[in-house]
Amino acid sequence: MSDRTFLAVVLAAGEGTRMRSSLPKVLHEVAARPMVAHTIGAAMAAGATRVAAVVGPGADAVAAVASKAGAGEIFTQTDRLGTAHAVLQARAAIAAGADDVVVLYGDTPLVTAETIGRVRAELAAGASVVVLGFRTADPKGYGRLLTDGADLVAIREEKDASEAERAVNFCNSGIMGLSGAQALALLEAIGNANAKGEYYLTDAVEIACSRGLKAVAVEGDEEEFQGVNDRTQLAVCEAVFQKRRRAAVLASGVTLIAPETVVFAADTAIEPDVTIEPNVVFGPGVTVSRGARIRAFSHLEGAHVGEGATVGPFARLRPGAELGPDVHVGNFVEIKNGKVAAGAKVNHLTYIGDATIGPKANIGAGTITCNYDGFGKYLTEIGAGAFVGSNSSLVAPVKIGDGAYVGSGSVVTKDVPADSLAVARGTQRVIEGWAAKFRERMARLKAQKKG
Repeated sequence: MSDRTFLAVVLAAGEGTRMRSSLPKVLHEVAARPMVAHTIGAAMAAGATRVAAVVGPGADAVAAVASKAGAGEIFTQTDRLGTAHAVLQARAAIAAGADDVVVLYGDTPLVTAETIGRVRAELAAGASVVVLGFRTADPKGYGRLLTDGADLVAIREEKDASEAERAVNFCNSGIMGLSGAQALALLEAIGNANAKGEYYLTDAVEIACSRGLKAVAVEGDEEEFQGVNDRTQLAVCEAVFQKRRRAAVLASGVTLIAPETVVFAADTAIEPDVTIEPNVVFGPGVTVSRGARIRAFSHLEGAHVGEGATVGPFARLRPGAELGPDVHVGNFVEIKNGKVAAGAKVNHLTYIGDATIGPKANIGAGTITCNYDGFGKYLTEIGAGAFVGSNSSLVAPVKIGDGAYVGSGSVVTKDVPADSLAVARGTQRVIEGWAAKFRERMARLKAQKKG
């Protein structure tokens, strides 16, 4: 089908008031990606040459996300007069021509490129209308797909169905493919002679059949067509996505010690031979190279973990964290916009922000880079093989040279040359007998209060 043009029309105009949110429904996230972006991504992976998104009035945020995800054309449905009416808002995109037109929904984030590809295959084989359906043990509330052998003859809404038709468990997902040559004619023939006075996309099936055109149904997995209208359904979609992604990650050669506790983002990329311990969360923008180990209770976002590196437990990698090969990042370490070169160690209780750390450097426990003065962020540069003693504060901008040492407890405000020692702390003073006298005095005061 690579030689066939494909227009995806993504309907994203729903208000979603049951979400109880000021955020438009289709912008709620599954796996740290807006639902509408999932749908557009699936369409593009299925070969869409163009994507048109239909949004509601004033939905600038939806339009912006859809455009960023790959929708090249944005149309607005001002009046909500049904699904066929919504699709026709993209009339200009449809009229521009495509072999395949597939209507998708911005609140159905689990549909896969493979399933969309099956719709396109039926269009390529000569069907004018292709409907994605599923079988369910509880079809109540769904439109039923009525077939005659291999042909789809109608979609019957439950309220209009006979008793025999209600017994059918083959249900409409709402996703429909149309032959580009017939799409506009079929859509324009849809009327609104129904109780709601709306234009239903489902009517395209009977119109096509009445014109001697072929309509077929493609069966998919019910789970794939989960729509989202409330927070519970959003949580269900999240669970399904995570189940899918865990299975795919395991199949790719990654070890998940407790798969059900690991949370992935939609764009998480992990190479084979990585080990992920329990209760790890991946935010967007994370890549993990071969042989790395992510220990328990770590949180990563916008970060790269190099080959053979170790992260955690209880570590946080924030956007801009880049760990080279064989880096060690230990417990209660946070790295933000920090580049840590091969073999360096940042093992405990440390904050690294806006910094570069050279190969095989060692950062002691309790070290922080003081990168922010309330107005700007500044860079700390730590050289190859440098050793920063525990409980040190490096006040940026500052450079620690190759092989330099920083004494424990230092507050470093000036550059430290290579192979030098910097000690910046107050002189220790010892007063013998002070502690005993202090305790005696406090005991007398306490006794006086009681008296």
